[in-house]
Amino acid sequence: MPSAAYGLFRQAILARKQVTCTYRGRYREVCPHILGHTKCEEKALTFQFAGESNSKLPPGGEWRCLVLAEVENIRLRDGPWHTGRSHRKTQSCVELVDIDVNR
Repeated sequence: MPSAAYGLFRQAILARKQVTCTYRGRYREVCPHILGHTKCEEKALTFQFAGESNSKLPPGGEWRCLVLAEVENIRLRDGPWHTGRSHRKTQSCVELVDIDVNR
C-alpha cells in the first residue's frame, strides 16, 4: 500500500503541479518527474527550483532524489513546471519506475 506522500507526489506528476515540502529539515520547492521504488523504498526524482538545501542550490535549480519516507508537510500548488537539462546518463534514483512525467 503506497504512503500518503507517494499518493501526493503521484497526483502532482499527473497534474503537473509543484510540490512544497520539508525534506531532511529543509524547506523545498520541487517538480516531481519520476516516482517509484529503489530497494523497497519509495523515491521520487524531482527538480528543485527553490527553497533550502544542505548543499547550495545552484541558480536555476538542480535534480534531487528524495526518499519519500523523509518528506513532510507536502503541499501541491499551481505554478510553472520546472525541469533541468537532461542527464548525460540514465537516472539512478528510481529503479522500478511507476510513473514518469514524460510518458
